[in-house]
Amino acid sequence: MRVVIVGGGFAGYHAAKSLRKEAGEDVEVVVLNPTDYFLYLPLLPEVAAGILDPRRVTVSIPQTLPGVRLVLGVATGVDFDARAVSYTDPEDNERTIRYDRLVLAVGSVNKLLPIPGVPENAHGFRGVPEALYLRDHITRQIELAAAADDPAEREARCTFVVVGAGYTGTEVAAQGPAFTEALAARHPELAGQQIRWLLLDVAERVLPELDSRLGRTADEVLRSRGVEVLMKTSVDHADAKGVTLTNGESVPTRTLVWCVGVRPDPLVEQIGLTTAKGRLVVTEQLNVPGRDDVFACGDAAAVPDATRPGQYTAMTAQHAERQGKLAGRNVAASLGYGRPAGYRHHDLGFVVDLGAGAAAANPLHVPLSGRPAKAVTRGYHLMAMPGNRIRTAADWALEKLTGRQTVQLGLVRSGSVPLDTDSPELPRR
Repeated sequence: MRVVIVGGGFAGYHAAKSLRKEAGEDVEVVVLNPTDYFLYLPLLPEVAAGILDPRRVTVSIPQTLPGVRLVLGVATGVDFDARAVSYTDPEDNERTIRYDRLVLAVGSVNKLLPIPGVPENAHGFRGVPEALYLRDHITRQIELAAAADDPAEREARCTFVVVGAGYTGTEVAAQGPAFTEALAARHPELAGQQIRWLLLDVAERVLPELDSRLGRTADEVLRSRGVEVLMKTSVDHADAKGVTLTNGESVPTRTLVWCVGVRPDPLVEQIGLTTAKGRLVVTEQLNVPGRDDVFACGDAAAVPDATRPGQYTAMTAQHAERQGKLAGRNVAASLGYGRPAGYRHHDLGFVVDLGAGAAAANPLHVPLSGRPAKAVTRGYHLMAMPGNRIRTAADWALEKLTGRQTVQLGLVRSGSVPLDTDSPELPRR
């Protein structure tokens, strides 16, 4: 018997781990994923800010999931009658793999809006290549600003615009000022030069999806660091020289970071199953209705929220991880190992790392800020990571003792990570 899990993110990784634990040795567990690692996405802003080595947030699938077979590739379609998944391998060969049970955990990609100039000039933030590019790009802008004779050019290169005040955008904007301050400190030419960070969102407040107290804490931290927080504001249009905001303001800049949100992977639309809000419709047991051999979980699945009748669970890592674990157990049950269960989860609180000794957290719905929140946040991440804990903690300690790394890595050339990409692979031009 073969179980194919498409996707190695929070849902897919934990589905494979759970299934391997529950099922017998006669069950082959296969993970089809574009990379050989699970990405711990919540710490990606610290990679972009030069605090963490990128290897800290990439956890090897073969190393940490013994007994699970990894197949590298991007799924391109599913033949449900033949029980086969088609995919493209890293060398662009078209292949297929058969299954007895299928778990669709393909996750999500950048959410684009029809705003002129954004796809061509903005940078997304969904994977390691994008984080490394942003780190190189910010470093490059500060260095080019130091070499510029034109004050207008210098000002534009020292202006950074982040769109989206959810988790990712807030954390990127919160980490940014300390990073650019460390970069500018190496250049006497930039003494006295203002470095602007702007955070935009059409919502009424920062972190609109969380408790208002967490939003207020984050807002206060951002403003204390000089971030210009502009709510009910977005980008009207963009070009290579800057952006024009919906309030009419023109902002010369070379950096536009797009953190507006996510949408399900395009594979969801292509396979012809019933969807709701762009996500695959599933039962509380995470089965696709009418197909007992197909399961879905995570951002790709519209999972009924038992705690909010009539609604679906949010697209968060917390839900994806727990749904993945349940999907693994229910797939095992469908093969005769154990009994199936329905998905029901009350959130246990949220953590938002704001860098430089600050965070916002509400563990068990107890609101925290400052250093207590920071301790809880980092403790939570270390517990939640399926690997690299010691190395991550060591990077945090070294950053405190020796400062962050502030050199261009040169791993991603300028412009090679466009916003409009549907795959976590490095896009090619």
